[in-house]
Amino acid sequence: MTESAPFSRIVRVDALPRGGQNMTIEASPSEREALASLYKVPAISALTAALRLERAGQDGVRVSGAAHGELTQTCVVSLEPFAATVDEDIDVRFAPRSEVDSVRGPKGETAFSIADEDEPDPIIEGKIDVGALVAEFFALGLDPYPRKPGVEFVAPAESPPADSAFAALAAKPAKQ
Repeated sequence: MTESAPFSRIVRVDALPRGGQNMTIEASPSEREALASLYKVPAISALTAALRLERAGQDGVRVSGAAHGELTQTCVVSLEPFAATVDEDIDVRFAPRSEVDSVRGPKGETAFSIADEDEPDPIIEGKIDVGALVAEFFALGLDPYPRKPGVEFVAPAESPPADSAFAALAAKPAKQ
């Protein structure tokens, strides 16, 4: 957790009510611009999240809800910008660092099975950053190879045109 993150909303764990708390957060224009630069997308026009923060166990916190983002991405085929949407569910547990460290073995290794839940994220200095969490889930929802709707990749011709400088090479038999 770092307070210099482009989108940060710090929550003090000890200030959470016993019954939990609902929270809605929204990135400001400058935060969206910083995130767009970080994630290398042309623009992020909206980033919001509706979250539920509840105490979990003795000192832990569970954050659940959903992140919603609207952005402009660049098509990997046509290189044209187009509008895209990201909707990601969030469900993350946080625990004090001592509890997170106790899950690990003496050399720092962690043993778990596929059926296990994820290891909790650490609560640092009694705080969690739900803004950074939302930004992380937004990033996970980004399409790494965005394609504008309706755009199809057309493979190049098998052989170069006859007037191409590579036509002579294409006519040559391959070396064995």
